[in-house]
Amino acid sequence: MRHLAPLAAGILIGVAATTAAAQLKPAPGGYVVEQDATVAREEPGPHAGGGQTIGYSFFRSTPGLKLVFRKRVLKPGSGIGYHEQAEDEIYYVLSGRGRMTLDGRMVDVGPGTAILTRTGSSHGLKQVGTDDLVILINYEQAPSSPEPRR
Repeated sequence: MRHLAPLAAGILIGVAATTAAAQLKPAPGGYVVEQDATVAREEPGPHAGGGQTIGYSFFRSTPGLKLVFRKRVLKPGSGIGYHEQAEDEIYYVLSGRGRMTLDGRMVDVGPGTAILTRTGSSHGLKQVGTDDLVILINYEQAPSSPEPRR
């Protein structure tokens, strides 16, 4: 029996250590679900673009997420002002029409258009026509940035 006591103590210590390690390790997976209605904010056109827009900054408060995912509705006459890009950024047009200036060159955009702007390039976007211009914007946020700016 005395030979079993150290063995039992060793097993208990091993089980306790395994349990403690499992409690410290974050659970795998997980998800966050957000809806337009909970994140929508009326905002002026970013980068001094003018006009009225509605910004949807999804997952803004999700800890540790470097990815920025936004939707923006540009009302008639509004825009995103011409600015230099600090990181790769993707725009995708869901609906409406716009005119995008890419490094000084004008490009008409509409539903199904995807645009990649690279670091160091410059661009701006202006809504045209009578319908709202609805876009998705995606980029990786620099670690030092406090929050998304688009």
